[in-house]
Amino acid sequence: MISIIICSRTKSIPDSLLDNLKKTIGIEYELIIIDNSEHKYSIFEAYNIGIAKSKKNIICFLHDDIHFVTRDWGGILIEIFNKNPNIGLIGVAGAKSKTKMPSAWWNCPEEDKCMNILQYFKNGKKEHWCKGFEYSDLEDVVAIDGVFMAAKKENTISFNRELKGFHNYDLNFSFEYLKNGYRVVVTKNILLEHFSIGNLNEDWYTSTLQIHKFYRDFLPLNKSSFVSLKNYEFSNGTNFIEKLLKYKKKREGFNLWKKVFLINPISKFHFTFFRSFFK
Repeated sequence: MISIIICSRTKSIPDSLLDNLKKTIGIEYELIIIDNSEHKYSIFEAYNIGIAKSKKNIICFLHDDIHFVTRDWGGILIEIFNKNPNIGLIGVAGAKSKTKMPSAWWNCPEEDKCMNILQYFKNGKKEHWCKGFEYSDLEDVVAIDGVFMAAKKENTISFNRELKGFHNYDLNFSFEYLKNGYRVVVTKNILLEHFSIGNLNEDWYTSTLQIHKFYRDFLPLNKSSFVSLKNYEFSNGTNFIEKLLKYKKKREGFNLWKKVFLINPISKFHFTFFRSFFK
């Protein structure tokens, strides 16, 4: 019923994860491991290879550093898809809005975040992030996090072959399902532990510029009760520009600044920008 696809940074996934999958999924499944220990593939390429190999009608993409707490989570997925034929993609963390300005999915109003996940930090501590489910255990979002993505398999939907690297594949997949008329949702009924936390390095900023350029005519997206994302457009844009300048990407920073200027031409940020730009 479910094809589990994992892009592994090593030649095999940990025995602890194999054992955890067997004990918790609760239904028939196949496991497809893409050996990327030699970095032959981008995450987009690796996941497309996994889709091509899959034989089931539900495909589930997992990080290799997780542990499921919920029992019979496979059955929960099947039930959600069966009861809601217009749902195409399910996650455990995501956001109800996404600005046109480049940003991570979580750079949105706090009220727009939906998640149920046990997140570990480098110091060994963990936090249970559970929010956004005041009215339902299933919330519509516009983007989900790539730690867990369960999708209804569609021959017309895959990961973008033009995008490279290891970032923003989750935005890519979320937007493609939305573009094809499907709902993208986050469920409260599946809980997992995630043992690492993402790193927003220079590669991430380059990738984020690329994917926002690719979807520039599709964004912004907003399924929340907020009337306007204008303030978040400006703050996401200015924060991103500051990081671009930090990485000496002045041309990209200037191009983005022109768009930010149109949102709010009288902000003090513009003086700060030019001081940094001409350093």
